[in-house]
Amino acid sequence: MDRIAKWNPGAEEICVLCKNASETRSHLFFECSYSTRVWEHLMKGVLLNDYTSVWSDILMLIKDERMENKKKFCLSYVLQAAVHALWRERNKIKHEEKPMPIEIVMKLLDKGMRNKLSLLRTKGAKGFSTRM
Repeated sequence: MDRIAKWNPGAEEICVLCKNASETRSHLFFECSYSTRVWEHLMKGVLLNDYTSVWSDILMLIKDERMENKKKFCLSYVLQAAVHALWRERNKIKHEEKPMPIEIVMKLLDKGMRNKLSLLRTKGAKGFSTRM
């Protein structure tokens, strides 16, 4: 919404998920109290000491050639899934639909990640059985 507000100065910029700050990319996906809970739930176990919710740091982690490929895959996959889920929930609220409770969103994302890893293991993708 911060970008839309530049084109349309009357546009409402407040984040619809937390209603506490302007809706920027970083806020919507990582800093908002709603999205922070989702991101932490999914990524603290994957990133461990490298955990961050800062957009530029996340991009640096994804680009880091030293990161183990399985860990990089998990980070990239969860990032995409989380961004999509948060955007979907944001749009539900924006279009006056009822969003899912955050616990359900987190459970569905967690299950989706486990299913993806299970599928990779079943298909014989090298090294993914240990990531389970």
